[in-house]
Amino acid sequence: MKKILTIAGSDPTGGAGLQADLAVFTAFKLEGLSAVTAITAQDGVTVTMVEPVRPAVLKKQLNTLLAAYEIDAVKIGMLGTGELADIVRLAIKRHGLRNVVLDTVLAASAATSLRLSGKPLLNKDGITALKKLIPLCRIITPNIIEAGILTGMKIDILIEMEAAAMDLHALGTENVLITGGHLKGAPIDVLYDGKRFHHFEGRRIKADKKALHGTGCMLSSAIAAKLAKGRTVKTAVKEAKAYLERRIRERIKA
Repeated sequence: MKKILTIAGSDPTGGAGLQADLAVFTAFKLEGLSAVTAITAQDGVTVTMVEPVRPAVLKKQLNTLLAAYEIDAVKIGMLGTGELADIVRLAIKRHGLRNVVLDTVLAASAATSLRLSGKPLLNKDGITALKKLIPLCRIITPNIIEAGILTGMKIDILIEMEAAAMDLHALGTENVLITGGHLKGAPIDVLYDGKRFHHFEGRRIKADKKALHGTGCMLSSAIAAKLAKGRTVKTAVKEAKAYLERRIRERIKA
């Protein structure tokens, strides 16, 4: 069985974070492994506490796992601090990890800053460290708010998404997927591979915040799962989006 590693924060609701990632991996019949970057207290809508683990703890988790298992893909979520991001970057380089998918977690909602409920999800040093991690990734998956923070651009329309994707690609990643769930009107995701753009039009689904909680985590982990199974990036994105839509509809019915 192929093995896939998530490096992410813990969400006690199971709707996001490493718990959601592991559920996705199981759904695709992959053996999921996890390294915890932070402990959170949240209820699916509000985050009341974020406590990054000590750097030595994350380093020990990664060294232990990577010495024992051959990893087919990696999903990176919340990192919390620049120091933790650096540890992840060095581990990827040292072990030659492939199919690395980075969900650039800067905020867990449509907030325009790096804070949710007054609690930082990534410190200021973390953005600099995150950019150093990007060249090691096969694909990064920011939403338009995260892409705007990383590029300094204001993103409201499709052409601005494409411009931001080009700027992010220039940081060294193989592929950029900017998700357009925060756009007005029909959501459109933009995939850029350095040569051409691919547009993925979606359908707006009416749902409450809890039903939409963790959708970014699930999308990026589903992409990683598909890459582990040998899909091309474009196919992985397409199949991951279809999976995510099914999951959202299942949550609404539950």
